Amino acid sequence: MLDIAAATDRVEEILAAHQGLEGPLLPILHAVQAELGYVPQLVLPQIAKALNLSKAEVHGVVSFYHDFREAPAGRHVLKLCRAEACQAMGADRVAAHAQSTLGVDWHETTKDAAVTLEPVFCLGLCACGPAAMIDGRLVGRCDEARVDALIAGVRA
Repeated sequence: MLDIAAATDRVEEILAAHQGLEGPLLPILHAVQAELGYVPQLVLPQIAKALNLSKAEVHGVVSFYHDFREAPAGRHVLKLCRAEACQAMGADRVAAHAQSTLGVDWHETTKDAAVTLEPVFCLGLCACGPAAMIDGRLVGRCDEARVDALIAGVRA
């Protein structure tokens, strides 16, 4: 559970650390997510006020960029490449299998909070597609069996 007072205090420290920086919104949002694990809606007005932006402008940036989460991630994050090279190698089939196996859609977390599934648009493993990343570790040549093994490995 998010401690609101602690979160707003920490965001205030992050804002102070970025004071005077030109174009600070993205670095601030990245710092907030690194600190809190996601960018809670409750800190958007605080960030907007500090940067003289509207809450809608800040929310627009958070919702536009796939790297920002608006809810806490699961204990493990499985990212599947959605870029064209991986799609040509069967990424759509692998993604559908992962969604079905986990019972979630993109940006959702399993009911047991074990795995969050996220799309990414290129992991740089184009020659080894379809590509995935589990908790920051790159995995190439993903098929349904490899995805099953990744999921089983983090749920063990």
